[in-house]
Amino acid sequence: MEIAPGIQHNEWLRLNLNDLSSPDWNRAIEILNMRIENRYFEPVDLLIEKEKNKLSKEKKYGFTILSIDCLLIETLQSFIEGWKTTKNKSEKAFKKFLTTSPSFKKYFSQDMAMRFYKNYRCGILHQAEIQSDSLVCSIGPLVQNINNKMVINRTEFHKKLKDDFYHYLEQLKDERNTNLRDNFQKKMNHICRKRD
Repeated sequence: MEIAPGIQHNEWLRLNLNDLSSPDWNRAIEILNMRIENRYFEPVDLLIEKEKNKLSKEKKYGFTILSIDCLLIETLQSFIEGWKTTKNKSEKAFKKFLTTSPSFKKYFSQDMAMRFYKNYRCGILHQAEIQSDSLVCSIGPLVQNINNKMVINRTEFHKKLKDDFYHYLEQLKDERNTNLRDNFQKKMNHICRKRD
């Protein structure tokens, strides 16, 4: 099974990650980067690029962009936590990610994170629409409250999410972050081994 472009799961299983100073850690982090770039960032970046010269009112990919970014939040938090799945943990994943990540924590209180989770993540996943009069835009600050409506700037949201992912990769490079590395390894081992 391919876990990143051109990378088979058995390559991951052969890595020596028991030694914290092993050069294989660099390859492990590179594999994760390739996986996330290919599955999440490249498609969204293409959508944003395609609309960059359009007027704000003509941009139509906000729903799709936030859909993919919501998938990534849940994925990234499962790597951070070492969860095999996010079954019965999605709400916890979103609230923790949005209130503790370097790029989002200044924008999201627990209440705001819960509101985002219900209106955007659950609305998109369960009803294929954003709920409770919440909106998506492509200009302005990352999050606004306009007449009691949560308004998310899809472009800024995506940029911040990329920043947080790259921050996570930098943390993984530090061999002193043993818990973070253990959790990353646990999640990726689950992805690779369940396919054997």
